Amino acid sequence: MILQNDFKRQWRAIGPQVLEAVQRVGTSGWYILGKEVEEFEKALAQFWGVTHAVGVGNGMDALEIGLRCLDLQPGNKVVTTPLSAFATTLAILRAGAVPVFVDVDELGRIRLDQCRRLLERDRAIRFLVPVHLYGFALDMRELQRLKDDFDILIIEDCAQSIGATYRGVSAGTVGQVAATSFYPTKNLGALGDGGALLTNDDGIASTARSLRNYGQASQYIHAEIGLNSRLDEIHAAILKTALLPHLSRWTETRRTIAHSYRERIDNPRLRTPLPETDMNPVWHLFPVTVEEGRDALREHLGSLEILSGVHYPRIIPDQAALAAYGRYEVACDLKNALRFANTGLSLPIHPFLRDNEVEAVISACNSWTP
Repeated sequence: MILQNDFKRQWRAIGPQVLEAVQRVGTSGWYILGKEVEEFEKALAQFWGVTHAVGVGNGMDALEIGLRCLDLQPGNKVVTTPLSAFATTLAILRAGAVPVFVDVDELGRIRLDQCRRLLERDRAIRFLVPVHLYGFALDMRELQRLKDDFDILIIEDCAQSIGATYRGVSAGTVGQVAATSFYPTKNLGALGDGGALLTNDDGIASTARSLRNYGQASQYIHAEIGLNSRLDEIHAAILKTALLPHLSRWTETRRTIAHSYRERIDNPRLRTPLPETDMNPVWHLFPVTVEEGRDALREHLGSLEILSGVHYPRIIPDQAALAAYGRYEVACDLKNALRFANTGLSLPIHPFLRDNEVEAVISACNSWTP
């Protein structure tokens, strides 16, 4: 079976390093917010090219904490994407804000031109949560211009885009805050939940460290209403020792697989992504669109023991949980987001795919007829 992610193969590659990290933490006798977290935060910040990384419980908490660090108030509007994991919007809801949705472009990224038009119409909007979806970095020049022209506060959702760049500028380095996830399927995935907030602002980093730990200014002294959202020592040790050192090599493998897919999948019924020449994606996912017969293609792949996925089958404004919340706005027609929801299919892409498996995926796509 060709899997979307193969954690058994990953374990065979990193198992001894993981066990060494666990042994190191166990021997230390210190399990929460200690040396391992501090050292991983420093290593991650250096990899990302920012001043601070703050380890938290998961990527959604990183987004919520980031919003709160920027003094988001209940009822504030936040521009964001309708095409993402629901956690992106859920972080906005948990902070008490009102999501405002604009459409996505041909790669599934939030349309920054529509963000601009919305911000021109409503100057009261101060917050933007863009997502670098599928591992495709947004146009970082235009994101910077939006920040400068409208004096907005940006929290970049980089859960799928660690290492992605646009004209050499890394995703997560334009906004005041970036958030990432270490969910196991991510390019830098832990053996469980985890996340981090990234920033160049000393004050934001200090506030985030307080908020993740009950809002404590010092032990048992609570300055704010915080969360219990701490990256633990074992996950930090594993990420630092067994995973982060391999990330660049694993990313290059993803890029090689994506190049093979793009060059050799030749079926007029499938549309493969065409990144701009200025982009260097990290290919968290490889999304194709199937205008007719997506389910039939999934069945065809499945019959050949190839697993595929749908990211995402329902846009966020159509989720029942958001309707129950009751406070959100749709600023424009979401036709592209709906197209992805109705026609998008993710092919296997991970660093443990074998050459013959890549060949099998290509052959299966090319041989499919509805």
